[in-house]
Amino acid sequence: MKILTIKEIGEKFTQAGRLQARPLCIYGSDIIPKNAIPINTINRCFANAIFTLAIKKEYNTLYIGEDVLKGCCPGGQAWFGYISFPPMLNYFISTGSKEYRNGAAEYLVASPELAESRLKLMGKITPLGKYIIIRACEDISEERLNVKSILCFGISEQIRNLSMLAYFSSNNPFDLIQMPMGPSCASFVTFPTGMAENGPENRVIIGPTDPTGNYWFPPDYMSMGIPFEVAERMSEDFNNSFITKRSDVAFPKKRANI
Repeated sequence: MKILTIKEIGEKFTQAGRLQARPLCIYGSDIIPKNAIPINTINRCFANAIFTLAIKKEYNTLYIGEDVLKGCCPGGQAWFGYISFPPMLNYFISTGSKEYRNGAAEYLVASPELAESRLKLMGKITPLGKYIIIRACEDISEERLNVKSILCFGISEQIRNLSMLAYFSSNNPFDLIQMPMGPSCASFVTFPTGMAENGPENRVIIGPTDPTGNYWFPPDYMSMGIPFEVAERMSEDFNNSFITKRSDVAFPKKRANI
């Protein structure tokens, strides 16, 4: 069987899901790819910048590393493994503390104690390399690189179809696909690439579950972070699955009104 290039894998996902947003690939590198720009050139929020890369073609490659952290969201820096979690983060994401940012709180977790316990359960978060590279799949024609995951964005029907494609030849009928808590950048990158020591292993991550990004992330969209091994299998299954053989079921031309 022919080994697909990253570009070809991206094309398969675009076809399979009829995606409007470009599939992205994520990997680590000790060098900055040609024409890559620091992620904070687009936005201090890593997730916002990554989604922008998927929907706009002005850029093809983003990177983040210790030497380009200035101005970036501290939470994102921690979830990408370049710094430790900020002190008292457990208060900020739960019920707040007068000793931290005048009591500002996100109320995402029931208590500071529970938030601290969850952060510890993540284990050590290790960057993929000196630089984490987020790149449009269409920009990589020949190189295989050491891609860790493929990231797709789509509306609910597109993500449902890609989810069933992920299960098509898997012997795991229950939890191949997971939806863990965490910030959007963790759903997009940290968890599907396996950067979190105790995070899901080789699992497709649907997200984001973080409502703090709802002001910029489209209400009808979801993300799908796919470990590269799973993404390759899905690409190989494309022609044999319902996506091709029953495309009228995956994307009905006529729909019943309920």
